[in-house]
Amino acid sequence: MEVVKYSSKDSAAWDAFVKASKNGTFLLYRQYMEYHADRFEDHSLLFYRKGKLIALLPANVVGTEVQSHGGLSYGGIVSGAEMKAQLMLEVFEAMLQYYSALGFEAVNYKAIPHIYHRQPAEEDLYALFINKATLYRRDLNTVISLADKLPYNTLRKRSLKQAAVVGIEISESQDFETFSTINQQLLAQKYDVAPVHTAAELQLLASRFPENIRLYIATHASEMLAGILVYETATVAHCQYIAATPQGKELGAPDLLTGYLLTEVYAHKKYFSFGVSTEQQGAYLNQNLVQYKESYGGRTIMHDFYKLPIRK
Repeated sequence: MEVVKYSSKDSAAWDAFVKASKNGTFLLYRQYMEYHADRFEDHSLLFYRKGKLIALLPANVVGTEVQSHGGLSYGGIVSGAEMKAQLMLEVFEAMLQYYSALGFEAVNYKAIPHIYHRQPAEEDLYALFINKATLYRRDLNTVISLADKLPYNTLRKRSLKQAAVVGIEISESQDFETFSTINQQLLAQKYDVAPVHTAAELQLLASRFPENIRLYIATHASEMLAGILVYETATVAHCQYIAATPQGKELGAPDLLTGYLLTEVYAHKKYFSFGVSTEQQGAYLNQNLVQYKESYGGRTIMHDFYKLPIRK
């Protein structure tokens, strides 16, 4: 097993492997990972066996520890169809030996949730167990299985009926500036936080991945009332941001927009993901937020984080 630290000359091979992998998504392409490269000290790895690329690890360094990858929602080992249980154990052994030789003390490992897998790809979870990794964080994500949807609750049905008679229009949009302003105001007011992405970053990423990053909006009298920024992968339509003005909420614009995405745009996907509703590394559940997502028939999956000690 040969372990190679990523450099720019590996970009084409990296992206080609992600594209053909059983669990990679566009977030793991280098053009996505590197839009904020100035914020992270990259130390991603490529694993070769008998000269053939068999796995990738998107990663960056923080002090004496390695993260997989701090700038991404998920990003554990990316593997191809040939990855099997014993081979993954060998990949982990090579990874730990590599990082140990450089003096690192632990790997903070962010598993790729199963809903993004095109083929079963949880060999890494077993390798984490065998290597005595500790689960230190669980983010609760609310997801709808689109092939077997549960019904909306009564309140959501009532809101949808109200919005339908107001004359709200639904469309795809490139107006990231207005959407970002609405989103920024909402997050500041409700949670006292700022969005992870600026309007300029969203515009840049959408220009790089027009088939994967799409903005849908609800308008009335040419005014944007609500918007949902969707990250689309092979199996999942994920709501990266959901935002609405106070008037939009009152008129039920987010409900009409969500219903449109579920039934008209993404009905062919396996899953529709609303995103996480936990804070403080999973220790705090925002009950109002998760109940809102569950009112559409969403139920829970986990985003798991592990601390993997590095043996000296």
